[in-house]
Amino acid sequence: MSKQLVRILYVEDEPDIQAVARIALESVGGFTVAICSSGPEALTKVDGFNPDLLLLDVMMPEMDGVSTLQEIRKLPAFAQTPAMFMTAKVQPQEVEQLLKQGAIDVIPKPFDPMTLAENIKSLWHKHWAEE
Repeated sequence: MSKQLVRILYVEDEPDIQAVARIALESVGGFTVAICSSGPEALTKVDGFNPDLLLLDVMMPEMDGVSTLQEIRKLPAFAQTPAMFMTAKVQPQEVEQLLKQGAIDVIPKPFDPMTLAENIKSLWHKHWAEE
């Protein structure tokens, strides 16, 4: 029984990528998206937004995606919230390390804005099928 995916908290420091992802996720995918430009901003927004999915850029200044996920996981309400990382670093060992950090999958960058939402939906359903 898969949970409905509606709300995505997206953490990405690049404004251009934020803009493309917002269109891909909201207009193409029909999701409700909250975009944060940093890990600390995500920590302040996550509670009020209550996402179904955390979508995290890996390489960000100040606090990277892995640290951000670790901090969000400390909040009891979000300890089990599924997370996906987005990164240009997709060597098998890098992907394996990210999955060990608790992500359900890793989406390579650059991503195709026309297929991003579908890709996320399919990874989401795969995750819940394996639950």
